[in-house]
Amino acid sequence: MSAESGIRTFRDSNGLWEEYRVEDVATYEAWKRNQAMVLEFYNQRRKQLSEVRPNSGHLALVRLEEKFNVQIITQNVDDLHERAGSHHVLHLHGELKKARSTVDPDLIYELKGWELKQGDLCEKGSQLRPHIVWFGEEVPMIEPAQLLVQTADILLVIGTSLNVYPAAGLLYYVNPGTPIYYIDPKGKTIPGFGTLTVINENAGTAVPTLVDTLLNTFTKE
Repeated sequence: MSAESGIRTFRDSNGLWEEYRVEDVATYEAWKRNQAMVLEFYNQRRKQLSEVRPNSGHLALVRLEEKFNVQIITQNVDDLHERAGSHHVLHLHGELKKARSTVDPDLIYELKGWELKQGDLCEKGSQLRPHIVWFGEEVPMIEPAQLLVQTADILLVIGTSLNVYPAAGLLYYVNPGTPIYYIDPKGKTIPGFGTLTVINENAGTAVPTLVDTLLNTFTKE
């Protein structure tokens, strides 16, 4: 979803992985090996984030929240959902605009600017690291996300390849019979999900249209 706002993704053509190896910027081993490079990588991601805005897909979900209990589970680490006006956003893979202690993962700080530097310390005197779930690390918010999916009356799956686990596995926690809408230009039907509707469009186009349909179907004047 964020790609349509201008956020560079990792796996698409011309994505970040074509410039950076995952082993160099998105693992704990990379952090131990070259803190300066890792910090600069995420500094540039924050700088770019400050230059973009939420798109029509983000804004459509805010309209949906005006009538329904909308809980967003995102793999994205930006704050575009929040900036659009969504109030219930669970970040599976961390948050770009936050930093955390390297000795106490519960010490999490809001960053005031786009730079996190060597020498920026937590209250316990330890270097701050990006508040990002790197490859090979546990995903601490996966269980709360599973519980949310289990309570869903309707599930929207937006702009994901469904190739990254454990996030992709959330689909299997939905209750049988729950309507699922899968929006992605390359989305495909998934065996075993008879209530799944695939919409092969970009989020910026498909989400507003689907939101209009849901509002017209389930709300009355």
